[in-house]
Amino acid sequence: MRRVVTNERPDWQERAREFGFKFHTMYGEAYWDESAYYEFSLRQIEDHIEDPTEELHQMCLDVVDKVVNDEELFAKFQIPEQHWDFIRRSWLNKEPSLYSRLDLAYDGKSPAKLYENNADTPTSLYESGFWQWLWLEDKIVSGVLHPNSDQFNSIQEKLIERFRSMGEIYPEQLLHFSCCRDTEEDRGTVQYLEDCAQEAGLFTEFVYIEDIGLGEIELGDDSGRCIPAFTDTDDQVIDWMFKLYPWEFMLREDFGGYFSKAQTSWIEPPWKALLSNKALMPLLWQLFPNHPNLLPCFFDEKQAAQHLNSYVKKPIFAREGANVSVFENGEMTYHSDGPYGEEGFIFQEFYPLPCFDNNYTLIGSWLIDNQPAGISVREDSTLITQDLSRYLPHIICP
Repeated sequence: MRRVVTNERPDWQERAREFGFKFHTMYGEAYWDESAYYEFSLRQIEDHIEDPTEELHQMCLDVVDKVVNDEELFAKFQIPEQHWDFIRRSWLNKEPSLYSRLDLAYDGKSPAKLYENNADTPTSLYESGFWQWLWLEDKIVSGVLHPNSDQFNSIQEKLIERFRSMGEIYPEQLLHFSCCRDTEEDRGTVQYLEDCAQEAGLFTEFVYIEDIGLGEIELGDDSGRCIPAFTDTDDQVIDWMFKLYPWEFMLREDFGGYFSKAQTSWIEPPWKALLSNKALMPLLWQLFPNHPNLLPCFFDEKQAAQHLNSYVKKPIFAREGANVSVFENGEMTYHSDGPYGEEGFIFQEFYPLPCFDNNYTLIGSWLIDNQPAGISVREDSTLITQDLSRYLPHIICP
């Protein structure tokens, strides 16, 4: 694994406009960065990233299966108790999942270490599935890369196939897509997923989260009773929806009490509220202690300080590096601000990201339909990867 400096494609901004990649620059800072790329060997990809991703994912599912049957463990996830049965039924009914992303620290030599599981609303999907593949093709055509250069990237093909198979589970249902307003990155991600769903033959509609309404539909039996239903701006009932909006937020909204009553099917399903929660990490360590791809992790700070010289304090609901603190030998050496923390924290061994050319590098390992499907590479000048950390493409050297 190495970082290779290269020239940018002379027309890449024009290509970005052509393909609707509107968020390649955010708040005046470069997000997409093709001034360099990361090079991996096939063995590094297959043995050090792909195989551990598959194993870690199954371990995470084992934790979910344990939590839904243990109220004491369920409480650690800080999910309102009124929704536990809703989440438990989702798991027991095997409601299908679309995708996840595991965040890994990997230096090309040591075993990859799992930081967290982005299993509910992971972004950087368009860049990973389509845009970096287009970069690879252009670089090969221009002669910069060897014709046999490859990429760990079957994301788009697997997304289309997964949507096709989910369409068989929910036949003839209109699939709504949704995200919040004023989030260009989220809107781009959702548009990409909607394009993949349409390629799979599904019929789709888009509605912003803020515009989702609440109505009623008849049960369809002889009782004449009605049940709540979520609706779009045309008063169409939302039977099936992909939402790029976290379950921990949704379950606390004013309409949260209607989830167990409405008959909407969700992507991602409600059980992903457990898989995406950082309370997962201490339980992974409890179930699989000393696993080579795990970091020691605890719910209690005193216990962490007793076992670890250095650790990271992470809010259970935090996203994009917010409210993270690093403690080394009893002293706080780093802290990031943000809106999280009231829900509680976990304490994970401090395992610094590898540094390439003064850039700290994080690997995002994607799963589509529970199968490893590709990677994204993010880098930052600081130890904590945040929302504006740069995205760089990668290759597998021939």
